[in-house]
Amino acid sequence: MTTETTGAVSAALPGQDTLQKFIFDNAAVRGQFIDVSHTWQEVVSRHAYPTAVKKVLGEMVAAAALLSANLKFNGSIIMQIHGDGPVRLMVVECDSDLRLRATAKLDPDAAIADGATVPQLLNATGKGRFIITLDPADKVPGQQPYQGIVPLDGDDMATVIENYMLRSEQLDTRLWLATDDTVSRGLLLQKLPHHGGKAEATPVSEEDALDTWNRAVMLASTLKEAEILSTDIDTLMQRLFWEETIRVFDPLHPSFHCSCTREKVGNMLKMLGEEEVNSTLEEIGHVGVNCDFCGQHYDFDKVDCAQLFVTDAPAEVLIPPAASIN
Repeated sequence: MTTETTGAVSAALPGQDTLQKFIFDNAAVRGQFIDVSHTWQEVVSRHAYPTAVKKVLGEMVAAAALLSANLKFNGSIIMQIHGDGPVRLMVVECDSDLRLRATAKLDPDAAIADGATVPQLLNATGKGRFIITLDPADKVPGQQPYQGIVPLDGDDMATVIENYMLRSEQLDTRLWLATDDTVSRGLLLQKLPHHGGKAEATPVSEEDALDTWNRAVMLASTLKEAEILSTDIDTLMQRLFWEETIRVFDPLHPSFHCSCTREKVGNMLKMLGEEEVNSTLEEIGHVGVNCDFCGQHYDFDKVDCAQLFVTDAPAEVLIPPAASIN
């Protein structure tokens, strides 16, 4: 494998996750490997999900980081599945600094087999929906987040996202994802629009570019789930593309981060409305809120709640289901 780097490549420190971008020389094909295992362990440590739920959610965590790394804006990508099976909701959020958080909501009476598939978990009657929201951090007045909503189409998470990208972005995308209790890794390949090689030192024909794409997909398709789970990024890249000339960029380092704050929780309570908040106060004397992403507890007494409804400031919360009230 012949590689070119775009600066000093720094190895990941102990406890760091890694996202490694690369492109094929003189071809409109880009790729990314990711190992987001440490972040995934932070997510798992906060929840006791069934095995099948952890597999799908962990793959979503890797996929969200892979997609976010190609976005050229300051903000967040929120990947959601609204299900109609034993799993009602899965949410992964990744910001432009590759800081991630994730959660899932299950039917309280759900009995989930270890080998349950995406359709069995989330699309039991065909009404599941896959949603990607792009939420800029610095919105101009009146600007709304961009949201793409499609049917939940696919037997696994990689296929669901590939179908979304082709339908919504008209971009050929292939994903290979693997997750267990401690490891979450993946590979993304994308075929970019071909421009005839005019900007390249050595022009490449559309036919040659297509050949490179097909060859890259064929090589990546030899990966087995067990191999992805047990092999580090550098070794996987060497095994797959040792005959290719690729350009490797400085690695990025995803991490776990929950953006919940007392102010955001207060805004969520304002969205629920004064009547509902007062009803909870009358029943138990306070309003307790647990963040569904990180488990942080926030408590509001009668004075706190009264202050929430004094101001006319707008209450805006992108994902209302991100907290449990007790």
